[in-house]
Amino acid sequence: MSKVIRIGTRDSELALWQANTVKNKLKALGHKVKVISVKSTGDLILDKPLYELGITGIFTKTLDVAMLNDDIDIAVHSMKDVPTALPKGIVQAAVLERANFLDILAFKKNEEFMGEKKGIIATGSLRRKAQWLNRYPTHTVVDLRGNVNSRYQKLEDSDWNGAIFAAAGLERIGLEPENTIGLTWMVPAPAQGAIMVVAKEDDEFVREACAELNHKPTEICTQLEREFLRILEGGCSAPIGALATIDKENEVTLKGVLLTVDGKKKLEAEFTAPLGKHTYLAKDCANSIFSRGGKLLMTSATGTLENTKIFSTKNLTQDQEELFDTDIKVKSEDFIKVSPNRISNLILKKEIQNVILTSQNAVESLIKSVSPEELKFKNIYCVGGKTKRMIKKYIGPVKHQEKDAKKLAEYLVEYMEGTEVTYFCSNLRLNDLPTILAENNIQVNEIEAYTTKHAPAEVEDSVEGILFFSPSTVNSYLLKNATNKVAYCIGETTAAEAKKHFDTVHIAKIPTVESVIELVNQTYRKN
Repeated sequence: MSKVIRIGTRDSELALWQANTVKNKLKALGHKVKVISVKSTGDLILDKPLYELGITGIFTKTLDVAMLNDDIDIAVHSMKDVPTALPKGIVQAAVLERANFLDILAFKKNEEFMGEKKGIIATGSLRRKAQWLNRYPTHTVVDLRGNVNSRYQKLEDSDWNGAIFAAAGLERIGLEPENTIGLTWMVPAPAQGAIMVVAKEDDEFVREACAELNHKPTEICTQLEREFLRILEGGCSAPIGALATIDKENEVTLKGVLLTVDGKKKLEAEFTAPLGKHTYLAKDCANSIFSRGGKLLMTSATGTLENTKIFSTKNLTQDQEELFDTDIKVKSEDFIKVSPNRISNLILKKEIQNVILTSQNAVESLIKSVSPEELKFKNIYCVGGKTKRMIKKYIGPVKHQEKDAKKLAEYLVEYMEGTEVTYFCSNLRLNDLPTILAENNIQVNEIEAYTTKHAPAEVEDSVEGILFFSPSTVNSYLLKNATNKVAYCIGETTAAEAKKHFDTVHIAKIPTVESVIELVNQTYRKN
């Protein structure tokens, strides 16, 4: 045991306490130990919140470099600060028994502000901020940076109501504020309260020495929490919490939480398994959160939507956005605005033998203009399954349905009763249907049931594919954007318009939004 084990640490009071704890434990085992302190980027840059610095492992990177340069043998960290992926050549050597994992609120006068509309709370943690705003949405959360001592002093010198700290940090340096509340409802950061020791992978002597410090229950729990974090792809820039515990019956429970930055949306998951069969808990918790909208919350939390790859010219629901593959970033916006027209009762209350409805907008306009019971439509022909279902629900049976207007026109020429049809359409309708019918001596009475207006927006250069759901959305897009992208279209009619302008056009097998999304998932990486 002649080798001196050099312990690298940050030079804050808390970090030095942790390093000296490891030093004393190693010395008790008979090892020679030396502590070397350095400043990290996270300690030097105090004018920005952690999540704005955009660096993973901001408190560990400096020590990683020192270890790989052989300036130190091991590094001691607050485990919650350590990235889930360690640098190549560095491994986890030990996890010490966990201390208090709770967050606590230190307040200045009294806690009555917690029941009031206004309150000011300080924290540099996005996770704490999001959970506080989720519980107290009318409060204000301000940024608080620095080591534990300086943060507490800033609270004393401010007009804030309180500040949030990790209980373990305050306890370790003996800083015990007079007024504190344990935030038992707040899910802590993954591995909060635990100390991690890392070493070089090829230093067998040091790794064996550190292995004697390892606390297995803490290792199991923190590993689950960090795996949950890894699967969600979070870090300092996402509001993620996780806590695993082992009870007296050796049952392992993992609770995970994901929030939006403003705290308005929160997804939680909790699973339990016997010790030894617990390894899938992190995956189960993460998948549960993903299945309920977690992917969308993650992109919102991390800001990855700025690098959008797919843009929909129709607003998508959250459920629809969740259908995209994880690595496909999508934005959506309505490129056409539709407003129903008031249709005269003189038209709607008379008996009409043949009626054509090519969109749900036309159906909506009809039922807003007159009570459906007053309509006297003998034969109704329509385009699209959703339009058919809407007609059946509000008006009555559908004589025949086709997937696009051109095919419907061809059917009517062959099978329609009589030689006259009433077509409830938009001001921006295509010519195919009325032209085909007129060429075959069928009189078309067009009624402008709704007005369609172009509402284009400029699409980012990073976008590679555009989703179109009607010819009108194609034309609206072209008013402000280039055609050097891939077009994904809901049907043949929309595709026909897109092909006039785009080199690559894909068409969904079924004319539904979900089918277009499936088409993107199947073809996006092949383009």
